[in-house]
Amino acid sequence: MRITFLGTGTSQGVPVIACPCAVCQSDDAKDKRLRTSILMEYADQHIVADTGPDFRYQMLRAKVKRLDAVLITHSHKDHIAGMDDVRAYNYQQQESIPIYGTQESHDALRREFYYAFSEFKYPGVPRLELKEIYPGQPFVIGGKQILPIKVMHYKMPVMGFRVDNFAYITDAKTIPDESKALLQGIEILVINALQEEPHISHFTKEEAIAFAQEIQAKTTYLIHISHRFGKHIDIERTLPDGVFVAYDGLVLELE
Repeated sequence: MRITFLGTGTSQGVPVIACPCAVCQSDDAKDKRLRTSILMEYADQHIVADTGPDFRYQMLRAKVKRLDAVLITHSHKDHIAGMDDVRAYNYQQQESIPIYGTQESHDALRREFYYAFSEFKYPGVPRLELKEIYPGQPFVIGGKQILPIKVMHYKMPVMGFRVDNFAYITDAKTIPDESKALLQGIEILVINALQEEPHISHFTKEEAIAFAQEIQAKTTYLIHISHRFGKHIDIERTLPDGVFVAYDGLVLELE
């Protein structure tokens, strides 16, 4: 399986509009972060987790020619705002795109993209095949089992996903014990780590590292990075062995 980090930034991205801070003014390409999303490729399947505001550019930048499914972690705008651009794949593939998410996420899509679900559909609207998922109940895409895992984004449930020994979790602040049990044996963990300072709805760096150590992940990549966290090169110097800061365009080749 091949994992491409399409975006690793928080809801505003990095740089933040009009921000004069050193991170936002950095010339390092690893400090340029689109909104968080990944691409999973296996067995000719191309699956994206979340379609944020940067979805169109992320697909162009990564040269993604086919889209077989979208996984929705939750309904905040930085994770669904780009859903309209799925219509390009509808046109090229001449088929609807399956969208896997909870009922709450699907309800948000119906509100935000009402025209895609109206009785009269204007020509060219996205064709979305909503497929409901439930925490702890696996589903299959392209012969691989995908396991949804519930985490809490303050008071909002968010779906993480486990595929084989790889887990992707974003926007977590607390993780229930039953979800931790579903992560046992994970080798590669991708987890949000917003910044150093405490935050009401996101893991800090130390919280993310502590969680990775608790579930004994062999390798951990931090995502959903804020400009308040610091420059990529400086963050990396503070991390223990086996923990890394992900960056846009990073590719993992997994067995």
